[in-house]
Amino acid sequence: MAYRFSPAIAKLVNALAKLPGIGQKTAQRLAFHILDESREDALALAEAIQEACRNVRLCSECCNLTEDDPCDICSSRTRDKTRICVVESPRDVAAMERIHDYQGLYHVLHGAISPMQDIGPEDIRLKELFQRLQEHEEVEEIILATNPTVEGEATALYIARLLKPAGIRTTRIAHGIPMGAALEYADEVTLARAFQNRQEV
Repeated sequence: MAYRFSPAIAKLVNALAKLPGIGQKTAQRLAFHILDESREDALALAEAIQEACRNVRLCSECCNLTEDDPCDICSSRTRDKTRICVVESPRDVAAMERIHDYQGLYHVLHGAISPMQDIGPEDIRLKELFQRLQEHEEVEEIILATNPTVEGEATALYIARLLKPAGIRTTRIAHGIPMGAALEYADEVTLARAFQNRQEV
């Protein structure tokens, strides 16, 4: 007869297994590690998760994760308000900020168009982007920095096609990043070169 965890441990394992890249065995190891830690450390982890869930929300301007609305980047007086870099996820904003070359604003789509996964334009934050462009006529350039995947390319082309009549300069970061790779895993040099060599779409 197979060993069965207590209901509380099974619940913890199942919750951890829902995290990306975490299988059932890794979830079990993490669960036992948490329970092996001191009670204070385990409760501190739980409190940190609860606090993040309570306080973190989407910026009403760029849709990035933030505690303050608008976020620090959108509210900064030193950022270039004429450029918006469009990325798929908040992790990509962090990746772009690491290169220190870009001083414009961002827009986070929270996904990419993927017919295979039944994700259409209405399922990502495109409506917010176009509404933002209507409200901010000072925007001169949209930099498409979606991931170099089939979905990322489709999303970039879709946005570029919609922006063409508006006359806003639309560029795409160059392919210094390998096809199929995620932006967050690119090293700073590769990402910087890709950004510097962006091209008109």
